[in-house]
Amino acid sequence: SKKQKADREFTPGLPFPSVQLAPRRLQLTHARHPPPEKRDFGALEAIEMVPDGSVKDQEASSSSSPPAAAIARAARPPRPVSFKTKRIVWHPLKHRRFRVGATKTMVEASSSAQAVRGARDQAVRGAREVGEATTAAAAMGSPKEDEKGHICGGWKSEDGSLYCGYSSLRGRRASMEDFYDMRSSKMGAKNINLFGVFDGHGGSCAAEYLKEHLFENLLKHPSFITDTKTAISESYTKTDSDFLDAETNIHREDGSTASTAIFVGNHLYVANVGDSRAVISKAGKAIALSDDHKPDRSDERERIENAGGVVTFSGTWRVGGVLAMSRAFGDRLLKPFVVAEPEIQEQEIDDELEYLILASDGLWDVVSNEVSIP
Repeated sequence: SKKQKADREFTPGLPFPSVQLAPRRLQLTHARHPPPEKRDFGALEAIEMVPDGSVKDQEASSSSSPPAAAIARAARPPRPVSFKTKRIVWHPLKHRRFRVGATKTMVEASSSAQAVRGARDQAVRGAREVGEATTAAAAMGSPKEDEKGHICGGWKSEDGSLYCGYSSLRGRRASMEDFYDMRSSKMGAKNINLFGVFDGHGGSCAAEYLKEHLFENLLKHPSFITDTKTAISESYTKTDSDFLDAETNIHREDGSTASTAIFVGNHLYVANVGDSRAVISKAGKAIALSDDHKPDRSDERERIENAGGVVTFSGTWRVGGVLAMSRAFGDRLLKPFVVAEPEIQEQEIDDELEYLILASDGLWDVVSNEVSIP
């Protein structure tokens, strides 16, 4: 009959007659798991997703923005769900890297400039609260992580000339992979203050090792005062080598960025490895003192290929199809292509230099340098 003949006809674009029921099955699955555009993402509505994996900052739709910590908790993608019916597969997150919700130092990637400013202001308030503290130890104390995985506070240098605030958020991960370090010392007539942000990946061991040993190695370097740039470079490479020697058989995939600011008298040295960034506010303008180490930088790609490595594109540019940065501590399996040689910028401290921001890509992925400056 005509009806039986119609039932046996192939559905256009599908290989088997049995797949004819696919639209109905897919519709039923959608009823249980609506596609992303129909889901209520709450705070995620203020974020624009683009195919290359970046997240564009937009203004929040409401004038009253919830606290940054609340937005960070909400700003997580749903668990990827595969809808399968024969050869029809829909995987909403397979081809788009959505970075919101990852563990990041300074502030977890949030959904609006207002939320990020709120987290940044928490760090500023932390600095002001230690204004009356007499020593760095008294100012810093022993910060405790709250039930939401948030640490926030302030710090004051021993001579009282420098203040800072810090803020970090673990997010929903079981453990923190990012660390920061702050130290104050005096060598001869010069005041020494050191600050660092270490964004770990593949585990927390590399970032934690940097927190414990990087500045220690730098302060012990015999040329730290007389040739600071050389001391920084050699201390970076020594710390990387020491970590690899200490972790010969374990933590082979652990790695970390390092963005550090070293104040020696009236000079500021910013050293960077990876995609954490340092930005200063000078006369009201945002100035980046570091350049992110990405595999698609022409000079970095040339260096990697000359060393025998490859740079491929998989959602974003990666070294060996794995790591989305071209320099890092650790990452044993990607040596010698991924190195820990820092790029160093020197800046004289004057009245126009207002403040400095060190942060991981959890901040910079959603906030431009200009937006970070109030």
